[in-house]
Formats: sequence, C-alpha cells, structure tokens
Amino acid sequence: MAFFKPSADPVSNKNVARLQALIWVLIYGGLLTLVLGLSVQRTDDAIGWSMVVAGGVVAAVGFALIYVRSRINVGP
Repeated sequence: MAFFKPSADPVSNKNVARLQALIWVLIYGGLLTLVLGLSVQRTDDAIGWSMVVAGGVVAAVGFALIYVRSRINVGP
C-alpha cells in the first residue's frame, strides 16, 4: 500500500523545476531565519524581531508559491 505514488509525468519543463527548487529554498531559508531570529532576540530585540518577520515573510512566499505551482499545467 503506497501512499506516496510517483507522478505519471515527471516535470519536463526546466522553469517548473526551477520554481520547485526555489519554493523549497524559500521555505527552509525562511524558517531557518525565523528560528535564528528567535534566538538572536534574547540578546538584541530589534534585530531579532526583524529576522523573525523577514523569515516569516520569506516562508509565506514559499508556501504561496506551492499554490502557484499547483495551478501550472505542464504540457506533454
């Protein structure tokens, strides 16, 4: 019983492949910046909060691009 099945059509468009790579970089980079901002906040409140906000915005953009990617039709 396979829950995650490989897709029938692999991504053939290089732009879509780049978009997928960008999505994961934005999500992981944003979340890492957010967590580092929480850590920095203990010593410098202003820099910590700016890192938290910037990381949250970057991660949110990555999550929004997941929706954009789901709407892209990759032709044969």
